[in-house]
Amino acid sequence: MGISEIRARFAQLHATEELFVMPNPWDVGSAKELVRLGFPALATTSSGHAASLGRSDGEVTRDELIKHVRAITSAVDVPLNVDSERLFSEDLKGVAQTVRLLGDAGASGCSIEDWKPSTSSIGSVDVAVERVAAAVTAADALGMVLTARAENHIRGVDDLEDTVARLRAYRDVGAHCLYAPGLTDLSDIKRVVDEVAVPVNVLALPSGPSISQLAEIGVRRVSTGGALAVAAYSALRAASERLLDK
Repeated sequence: MGISEIRARFAQLHATEELFVMPNPWDVGSAKELVRLGFPALATTSSGHAASLGRSDGEVTRDELIKHVRAITSAVDVPLNVDSERLFSEDLKGVAQTVRLLGDAGASGCSIEDWKPSTSSIGSVDVAVERVAAAVTAADALGMVLTARAENHIRGVDDLEDTVARLRAYRDVGAHCLYAPGLTDLSDIKRVVDEVAVPVNVLALPSGPSISQLAEIGVRRVSTGGALAVAAYSALRAASERLLDK
């Protein structure tokens, strides 16, 4: 199956009324196992990928991410969405270039965050909107799904009004899917779904609603972030501690 068909399949998953689960593998082996289990799409995880390289989240370079994406898309035949952080550039041309590079590596979609690591803060909404618009233009040219992320809640900023306003602004410049990681209250998630009126991704969390509850309120996509990688590394540590205890 060619990349155009795979991207069309990913777009169709967002166009239906049914929720789909998109787990996040951290390497080729975990990606292939998830495909064998029957998931219709996958997504990379920045923290899981970094862990596989022995690093902390945010320490992976753009070139390393491109190599990672190419390895996974070469190994599986389902759509791959990419956790691409800020798209590795502070200027609009660089944002668009990263989207194109991810597309060349076989990605069916990618995301852009409004968190700015250099200042450890949420970026201004005006700047964030310009960056989302540049990413959307590049994604549209390739038939990719562009997910715009409002990082407030996962960064400790409990401001639902600002989150909704940001997501609506990102929608208005063409973002295909919206994501506010860290939301766990079902009524808050429902408000986001109702007010943005485009496909919404929710991060599955132990403290959050069930998949069936999310489906009932109209959530389109659920991802797992770094949770599967954390579970795998936790199992590794537990087994290794038993070896040390003999």
